[in-house]
This record gives sequence, structure tokens and C-alpha cells, in this order.
Amino acid sequence: MKWSDLRRSSNIEDLRSRGAARGVGGRGSMRLLIPAVRFLIGSKIGRIVLLVGVVAYFLGFNPLALLDSSTQQQSVPRAPSAQEEKSAQFVSAVLAQTEDVWQALFAKEGADYREPKLVLFRQSVQSGCGFASAQTGPFYCPTDQKVYLDLNFFDELEKRHDAPGDFAQAYVIAHEIGHHVQNLVGTLNKSHQAKQMARGESKANAIQVKVELQADCYAGIWAHHVHDLLDVGDIEEAMNAASAIGDDTLQKQAQGFVVPDAFTHGSSKQRMQWFQQGYKSGELRACQTEI
Repeated sequence: MKWSDLRRSSNIEDLRSRGAARGVGGRGSMRLLIPAVRFLIGSKIGRIVLLVGVVAYFLGFNPLALLDSSTQQQSVPRAPSAQEEKSAQFVSAVLAQTEDVWQALFAKEGADYREPKLVLFRQSVQSGCGFASAQTGPFYCPTDQKVYLDLNFFDELEKRHDAPGDFAQAYVIAHEIGHHVQNLVGTLNKSHQAKQMARGESKANAIQVKVELQADCYAGIWAHHVHDLLDVGDIEEAMNAASAIGDDTLQKQAQGFVVPDAFTHGSSKQRMQWFQQGYKSGELRACQTEI
């Protein structure tokens, strides 16, 4: 992808210098925890405080942060490598292109496109949707309208999933921005309601698959509108990435067999087909997965 001369987005939040967000307390807070619990159990009010603390923990807030400042996100004086900084610049350039494309497409429909933030982090992060580790992979949080990305995922994409190339990375970013588009037009809320009414986990999973395939299609729409920036082989890189992270492929790698009812993102074939459908059309109407 020809990206080096492209503008950079102003919607990047770089939290990499903070290191990992801690989901549990350090040693100091643990030393304070036992006597504090004993004290609180001794009174009715104290037991209520404990209950509130437990509920808060499961909602993503660490109550131990009130006992020990060591549980706060800590600054790690580590300068990014040249390769990591190049990846950060690439992400910013791709994000800027998604802004331009979706601004134009929304304007065509007489609507305003609210640009999302993209948060770069290391190891773990506290998002509007709760605490998440890098193992979660890139994700979109509709609560705060932000995309979260640990740049190490790109290494995993290349080495673990055998999906190298800068446009494979761009596809991942464009897919997460696709979820933001779904949030803006009400699709995520609609799918959430549908999953609540679904009878059984498999039916709820099937709804989620449609959400993910539409985001793949939206990524294809974006690729269609930046076609002039693509190098030979870029679309193949995106298709390879879509195939590499299909549910059937991942399940075979993890357990040696496939369970279609457990799919949450779609098969490799489906993911490639929907990306290609968006790429060929460039129109929102091409991405109706009947959610």
C-alpha cells in the first residue's frame, strides 16, 4: 500500500508508554487486602461495601486501586523500536483514509460520520467495555467508540496466522472501523437485541457471525475506495488474512476439528466472500447480511 506520503489521523490515542494496565493489585495492595476484608466483614455497612467492590471488579474497575497506588497504570520508560514506530505511523495513515472514505459515503447518504478514536496500547488496557489483554486481539468498543490495538498483533498475524503484508494489517483496521460504522447506523444495537431474544447460544452466535461478515464487507468497501493506493498483491494479502482468521481455520488449528455452531466470525470462505463483495461494489447496499 502506498501510504508513506498520506496524511496522518489526529484520532490516535497512544497509551504505549503507560505499559500494561493492571487488572489486579500488586503486592502492597494484597498486604492491605486481608485486614481490610476482616474489618469490613465485621459490620453490615462493611459487608455492603465488599459487595459493591465485587460488583465493581466484574464491571472492569479494580477496587484495590483505592488501597495501593501501585495498581494504577504505570509509566514504562521504553522507547518504541523503529519498526514499531513505523507500524504506528502506518496505522495512523490507514485510519485517516478510513475517515476520508466514510465521511464521503455518509455525506452521500445525507448523514454525518463521527470519527472514532484508535487506541494503541501494550499488553493490556482499560477500555469503555472493560479490561482487556492483548490476547483479545484488536477490538471495537461501542461504549466509548474507540478501536483498541496492540501493535504486536501484526507480528502474530504474520507469524502465527501466516498472513504477512501491510494490507493484511490494513484489512484488520478497516474491519474494526466497520464495527464503528455499524454502531453509528444502529446495527450493533439491533444485533444486541436480537441476540438477547435468540433461543440458544448457537442462534446468538449466528447473529454475531452476520455482524462480523458485514464488518468484513465494509472493509472491502473501504478497499474499493482506496484502490489507487494499492500495490500489486494487496487485495490478495487482505483475502489471505480474512481466510487465516476464519473460525473453521482457527478451530482446526486449536482443536483439530470444526464446530460450526460455535462460529462467531464466520468461516474462512465466508470472510473472503464478504470482503470481496464489498470490494467489488463499493456500496453500502452490497453488505446486507440480514442482521
